[in-house]
Amino acid sequence: MEMRENRIVCITGLTGAGKSEVSDRFVEKGFQYVRFGQLTIDEVKRRGLEISEKNERSVREDLRAKHGMAAFATLNLPKFDELMFLGPVIADGLYSFEEYKVLKEHYGDKMVVVAVWAPPEIRYDRLEQRFTGKGDKQVRNRKLTRKEAKSRDYAEIEKLNKGGTIAMAEYTILNTKDFKYLLNQVDETIEKISGK
Repeated sequence: MEMRENRIVCITGLTGAGKSEVSDRFVEKGFQYVRFGQLTIDEVKRRGLEISEKNERSVREDLRAKHGMAAFATLNLPKFDELMFLGPVIADGLYSFEEYKVLKEHYGDKMVVVAVWAPPEIRYDRLEQRFTGKGDKQVRNRKLTRKEAKSRDYAEIEKLNKGGTIAMAEYTILNTKDFKYLLNQVDETIEKISGK
């Protein structure tokens, strides 16, 4: 895919909205992939803990206590810069508004935010039905109970300031129907971002 200049497209949205599916489509169209939250998974494993919502939340909060609310942006900056030198980047999982501000200051107009949205009931149904296979080494698709999903929503909005990233998105993709409906919106968004 040719773009006027390499860009970093940050995907945001609440759990179960469809961020991974949207990111995968960007990868199919030639974008390089980075997942913000891989830092959490790597740290949970480094500490010898089980991958679980409770442990991941604890590690996320520890990383932000140590590095500030923009931790996942600042810690990923070297990786983002390296990949952007090679081509366009899709960064899956922008969380806090503080992260948004750090990245916007660093990349300016080269940064684009895409929000993926679905109402809570649809997301909670999806999360309860998820299948986490052994091949999911990055632990991208974790099954959550409705209680866990709702708790995560509240934590992301109240403690991580995620609402600001969704509100400031240049594009919003609605994941409220079937997969074809989702992919059509993603393809239209990629065309707009690419300037085609």
